[in-house]
Amino acid sequence: MPAGWYADPWKAATWRWWDGAMWTSHTGPKEEKKPRLPSFLSVPVLVALVFAIPAVGFLAVTAPLAVLLGLVPLLIVLPVLAWLDRVEPEPRTSKIHAVLWGAAVAGLVSVIVNSIVGLTAGERWAAVLSAPVIEEISKGAGLIWALRRKELDSIVDGVAYAGWLGLGFAVIEDFTYFAAAADEGFLWQTFLLRALLTPFAHPLFTAWTGLAVGLAVSRGQKVFPRALWGLALAIVTHAAWNGSLVWSDATKNAAIAGVAVVLFIGLFFAAVIAVIKLRRDEQRRFVEAVPYLVQRYNLPAGDVEVFGDWNTLLTTRKSLAKPRRAQFDLVHSALARAAALHNRPGPTDPVAEAVINAQLHKARSD
Repeated sequence: MPAGWYADPWKAATWRWWDGAMWTSHTGPKEEKKPRLPSFLSVPVLVALVFAIPAVGFLAVTAPLAVLLGLVPLLIVLPVLAWLDRVEPEPRTSKIHAVLWGAAVAGLVSVIVNSIVGLTAGERWAAVLSAPVIEEISKGAGLIWALRRKELDSIVDGVAYAGWLGLGFAVIEDFTYFAAAADEGFLWQTFLLRALLTPFAHPLFTAWTGLAVGLAVSRGQKVFPRALWGLALAIVTHAAWNGSLVWSDATKNAAIAGVAVVLFIGLFFAAVIAVIKLRRDEQRRFVEAVPYLVQRYNLPAGDVEVFGDWNTLLTTRKSLAKPRRAQFDLVHSALARAAALHNRPGPTDPVAEAVINAQLHKARSD
């Protein structure tokens, strides 16, 4: 282990009060600060929740069935995202923050903008034009926030965070759609379309942005403007989906909506195949990097056997009690972040490595 590569972790990591995350600097240990907010919150999320919580509470009282049915996509989408997150487990608080950002921040911004467009230009323009643009931009902002909090390290991370953001937004949107549909007598048809046939719609749209951001990060490139192609594809696919539904409603031709659903399901399965490949590639790179990481970070030799074989990793984790499993996930997560860091082209960032090293040894000592 080269002398001097390991910086004092407290000099490499201090806390930002406004979002409860770490940032890198060279300040001394006396300037270490604990976050004023829990890490599952940030100032944008907290402000948005001030408006979102009363709105959801009102719907829960006036349309409880709509709110209950709006939670169904959680049961369908969350297990898939948990599987995707297994290669590099993200902190639970980070995942909660992403869901809250999608639900509260993206939801609030989108309601304001779409309502203004709907009142001035009509509901169809709001659905086809403003909704895809503002919703994908506001969800994409959640990806940038995760990036600035040093939480997004790889392509799979980008897709996973996009999934949590999209899921949070979809749940809040379903509350309002189901409540309106119940008033108009179309609740179960709307529930079938949104919750059962297309629960992955918003995660799938935003996944384009997450893919672009994750790709830039994995290559050690600046995210802007390289991620704009992903945002553009997210907006286009979202607009195409909304446009087909508006067209079907305007022409009273249910076949148009039916074709759109079939095409969406086809796109979903194509995305599943792509995500499986991405996950396998990242899983392979992780296990191949473990022996080098164990040597570089002076970890117990037994970690090679545990983390260097994927089946052994899963079996070991499953055999642990819940408190030990949480510690195991912290070690796994830090190792995966280190693997992602070393797999990027170019020289390794010593400050970022010092932060990861501090996280790794803290996880090992807890």
